[in-house]
Amino acid sequence: MSLSQAQKKAFRSIGHHLNPVVTVSENGVSEGVLAELDRALADHELIKVKLALAERDDRAAMLEELLTASGAERVQTIGKMALLYRKNPQANPKLSNVKRFENHHGRH
Repeated sequence: MSLSQAQKKAFRSIGHHLNPVVTVSENGVSEGVLAELDRALADHELIKVKLALAERDDRAAMLEELLTASGAERVQTIGKMALLYRKNPQANPKLSNVKRFENHHGRH
């Protein structure tokens, strides 16, 4: 599953207005973090994750671990924020950020 440049651009536009729903700190990736990440991706499809680590290499390694564990795809990473996407065919239209905003931001 690889997102096209047009999809990534549209998702970045939506993601710009999102707040992080999962924060990962120095404690690392725990079962609780993975469970919350999975729930957030199932509900919202497109989520922002905050990686509260000082070192860039540590953030990159942690992000790879999250992507592998969740099956999500990275849309964008800026500093300590990462925008992740995982398609959910049964997503609730009221919860899915993709479905809620698909007609916003000049997309038709």
